[in-house]
Amino acid sequence: MHGVRLALSWLTVLPVRSDVVDARVAKQAIALAPLVGVLLGGVTAAVLHGLAWLHAPPMLAGLLAVGLLAVGTRGMHLDGLADTADGLGCYGPPERALAVMKDGGAGPFAVVTLIVVLGAQASAFGAVPWGAVVVALAAGRAAFAVCCLRGVPAARPEGLGALVAGSQSWPVVALWWVVLAAASFLVVPHGPIVVAVALGGVLLLVRHTRKRFGGITGDVLGAACELATLVVLVGCALGR
Repeated sequence: MHGVRLALSWLTVLPVRSDVVDARVAKQAIALAPLVGVLLGGVTAAVLHGLAWLHAPPMLAGLLAVGLLAVGTRGMHLDGLADTADGLGCYGPPERALAVMKDGGAGPFAVVTLIVVLGAQASAFGAVPWGAVVVALAAGRAAFAVCCLRGVPAARPEGLGALVAGSQSWPVVALWWVVLAAASFLVVPHGPIVVAVALGGVLLLVRHTRKRFGGITGDVLGAACELATLVVLVGCALGR
């Protein structure tokens, strides 16, 4: 239960705390993170269903869903996406990129990335089946385990990345993505292809950040989450 509590504490605004935060519990939290995505997806889908019942325009419903998720996750993944975009967009050695990411300000790469990703997510939220919302948010949290595969180092000796880097095995990662592919098939016929593309995108992101930063950071986990969520939402929307 420590892993479940830590996952909820890290990934939501729920008033849940874990008394134990060490490498073992952090490993469990990363492995169980897709369940948090299912929870967030269920709540978001219910809100979208209610807005549809009220005849809210799809784009308005999508924007409200994006805002709900930002509040429900403290905007943590969006902050990671913005910092990763600025880090990848700057010049200089890995140390320079990591310093830019740690600075906390939002540069032009961060602003443009957030506008595009949030705009696309909002548009897709109003155009996909509600089951796709659950799959997309679970896939975003399953991306954490991909970032934390064994052999992937941390870019810094401290921080979230250092705590969870290399903690996940391929069987755990494969199990979650197979389950997501199967679930997506129940939502849209081409769902497994969309899920496979999302997994490929996260793997490419991890590969690139290893080259650029020397490993992963907590920000990279947030960026991977938003990337996988976006790919699944857009893929499901385009195939309808």
